[in-house]
Amino acid sequence: MVQGDVLVPVQLTKAIHGQDAVLSALGHKRFFIPSTRLSADTRNIVAEMEKQGVKRLICITTMGIRDNRFRMGLYYTLFVIPFIVGFYFKDKVIQEKIIEDSTLDWTIVRPGQLTNGKKRGNIKHGAKQGHYIFTHTISRASVAAFMLGLLGDTSYLNKAVAITH
Repeated sequence: MVQGDVLVPVQLTKAIHGQDAVLSALGHKRFFIPSTRLSADTRNIVAEMEKQGVKRLICITTMGIRDNRFRMGLYYTLFVIPFIVGFYFKDKVIQEKIIEDSTLDWTIVRPGQLTNGKKRGNIKHGAKQGHYIFTHTISRASVAAFMLGLLGDTSYLNKAVAITH
């Protein structure tokens, strides 16, 4: 594992150099302010991966967007997304489009509401996970384990997969 700062080009180049895959879990906490931070950083990662010939990208975005819209439950659909994280979710849509338009072998992981709980083995995954009424959660540790498991699995190659407990 190599760490690097996506905002420092030389560190990004060094972090990607010689790798077989990149797992991206970008995020920020500026929910009320318009931002293109996630899409811009993803554009940098994708460009550097394509430049260096690193093909495999596994990237976290979020449940509740695009073909998984409304599946974060009523609380998120009616309150959180439109009033708190709307700009963030719009940038996540752009982020996904950048990945899909790349030449990479990608998988987009869309977790439910993240928690700080322990890793659990009962991960539900598929294109239509989540619920229209109830908010489903998943621990960050379970998301990390799921992403690592995708390294040797092509089931969701060039697809987005929603995951919950």
